[in-house]
Amino acid sequence: MNALKNKVQLIGNLGQDPEIVNLEGGSKLAKFSIATSDSYKNAKGEKVEETQWHNVVAWGKTAEIVENYLTKGKQVAVEGKLTHRSYETKEGDKRYITEVRCNELLMLGK
Repeated sequence: MNALKNKVQLIGNLGQDPEIVNLEGGSKLAKFSIATSDSYKNAKGEKVEETQWHNVVAWGKTAEIVENYLTKGKQVAVEGKLTHRSYETKEGDKRYITEVRCNELLMLGK
């Protein structure tokens, strides 16, 4: 059960081409966002579509796969864990970010 403490699995489509960052020492970082959609019927019986956007980061070999094979619109399954971080803007405002740190990636579709 310990493996389930912080585990996220999502299937969605990339909203734009991934951003690749080349780090010192030759390692890579890939940043991308995926959209997941859900639908339900409201109290009036009308179908409601909801889309959620999720920020995803991948490191190392996984980032290389992202760089070489993923583009805007591609469908992927990601597995990882939720991470939270914060930073200050130049104006001194504090910003918070929630991301999925991708451990596994599966390319879906064509």
